[in-house]
Amino acid sequence: MEPDRLVALIADLDHPDKPTLRAAVDELIVRAANSEPVRAILDRRLIEPDHRNYWPVAYILGHLPKPSGIALRTLLETMDHPEPDIRWAISLLLVKIAKQEGSVVNLLIELCRNGTANQRRMAVYCLRDLELNDAASLQAIIDLLSDADATVRVAATTSLKTRRDENDRVRQALLNSYLNDGDIKVRNAAAVTLASFGAPSEDFLRALRKASESDNGQERKAAAVALGLLEK
Repeated sequence: MEPDRLVALIADLDHPDKPTLRAAVDELIVRAANSEPVRAILDRRLIEPDHRNYWPVAYILGHLPKPSGIALRTLLETMDHPEPDIRWAISLLLVKIAKQEGSVVNLLIELCRNGTANQRRMAVYCLRDLELNDAASLQAIIDLLSDADATVRVAATTSLKTRRDENDRVRQALLNSYLNDGDIKVRNAAAVTLASFGAPSEDFLRALRKASESDNGQERKAAAVALGLLEK
């Protein structure tokens, strides 16, 4: 690659214009995959001070085999980015990396415990998309059913839909959320998620029937969807 072209692409990683930034990222992913010197330049750029953006560099390096610890930490930090499309792009990449590097799952579990609300929510979505079947990730998701942030609780609730390990425990956790959570969005998510498991308990059916007669339209709708799922 011409040196001037490489310098321009690296500079564009700080560009405020999203299309320009995306174009530089896409080209550098290809270039770095075929050039150790380009990868070395990006590794140095990731630790240089006084840049506007660091996540694009980590994103590029994350597409290469065995990304460094600092690249992974930067990706995890970026799951608190204010722009949702960037958070989702990073999360999808982390899922891809975690399928190759099992240690990343532990980092995601740690983020579920100690991250910001955005990071906790995105981390639990990553655990969901990894389709895991282990005790540690299940515990991390169940713990988030008690999170202080309602959006995190909704994410944890819906992420339990695919978990069939420790079936009775998951059912009880979802039932507890449905009966006791103070946020209607969490309760509604729990109703629909729990209904997807089938074979409802009497406590769940009783609560759904009561909710189907509620004055709250959202509550009635969620109960109707849950009852419809159970009928199938």
